[in-house]
Amino acid sequence: MGDHEHSTIKHQDHVHLDQPLLRLPYELLRNNFRAAHFTIEKESTSIKHLLKETATASVNGRATPEHVLKNLDTMIAKMRGVKRKLTAHADEEARLYHQSSARIAHLNELYTMNTYNDVDYERWSRKRLDRLLVDYLLRHGCADTAQTLANEKGMDDLVDVQTFVHMNKIRDALRGGSVVEALSWCQEHKKELRKMDSNLEFMLRFQQYIELVRTQSQPRLLEAIAHAKKYLVPYKGTYPEELRKAFGLLAYPPNAAVANTAYGELYSPDRWNSLADLFAKTHNQLLSLPSIPLLHIALSSGLSALKTPACHPIPSSTDNATPKPLPAQAAVSSPASGCPICSTELNELARNVPYAHHTKSYVDSDLLLLPNGNAFGLDRLVNYAIQSGLQPTESVRDLRTGEVFRADELKKVFIT
Repeated sequence: MGDHEHSTIKHQDHVHLDQPLLRLPYELLRNNFRAAHFTIEKESTSIKHLLKETATASVNGRATPEHVLKNLDTMIAKMRGVKRKLTAHADEEARLYHQSSARIAHLNELYTMNTYNDVDYERWSRKRLDRLLVDYLLRHGCADTAQTLANEKGMDDLVDVQTFVHMNKIRDALRGGSVVEALSWCQEHKKELRKMDSNLEFMLRFQQYIELVRTQSQPRLLEAIAHAKKYLVPYKGTYPEELRKAFGLLAYPPNAAVANTAYGELYSPDRWNSLADLFAKTHNQLLSLPSIPLLHIALSSGLSALKTPACHPIPSSTDNATPKPLPAQAAVSSPASGCPICSTELNELARNVPYAHHTKSYVDSDLLLLPNGNAFGLDRLVNYAIQSGLQPTESVRDLRTGEVFRADELKKVFIT
């Protein structure tokens, strides 16, 4: 019963990890729809206004035929431009719908399996591992490697290469000292960032102000003051502390700002890395993406599910001296006897993840303790003794070491 329960696939737990797989196309569809709607609203208003002016001027006789034809050509050119933009939005929408269908079909495959022993589950889980690896590579800027892996595995519809490539391009520009790309992205998502109460655009404008002040040239300082009035002062109620630092920065040139003061920190080149991290965090939050790679989430969940206090004993608070060696523990025969967390490869990696919460222990029934400290179930000891040519009522053999012990030396083990 316990083994059957342990091998049963809990589909809802898998879907928790794969939420971004379905959410991202949905968020991109929303952004694509908003962009198409904005194009229609903006261009149609311009065309209608030009048409009205042309018609009025033509009726009143204030426009020559040549002028009317020129305006008509302009309107036709604008409409063609609108058509090209809407065609691009329509192609993007079709791509995202196809991508969503492929992802739903991929997750639906999981619901056709009931146990981890299903031969199809290994193939499905391998594909998911490949997806997690692509996600990890993309988040660390290895776009070419990620694209190659996605192409080799034939899962382009299950990964989001272009989204992360665009994000990494803006993030790299910020690390290189340019806010132009990030500000353009903020302009595209201005309404959504406002709903999120994001401070990204303000911090980008603040950095522009700092760079203007850094030059210490008179024209640039005047430009910095004008920049502050236009982009920073409107946020005085939201970011009063930053505004005070911005105004005080005019009195502290880079060579006068002490490194450990607040003004010295503003001139620090590390601010560009902080802006890049802030952009990545905001980008992921806007698109409902986790802040850390999915591979880390899956790995920490797996390690935590297997970790027990026996793997990493909790140190006592009174142990302020040299740690005492832990007593050797009995080797209890159970499904966890070959614990992967205790292995050399995973032991240190699992040190900082929480312990698993187990409500059941799966061990052999009728445990008997051998003199050497190992414990095994009665049935297994009897069967192994018979196979070894022993009389179970007289002697038994250790399944691990092969040692032989008298039956009267065994002790009954009770687990509470």
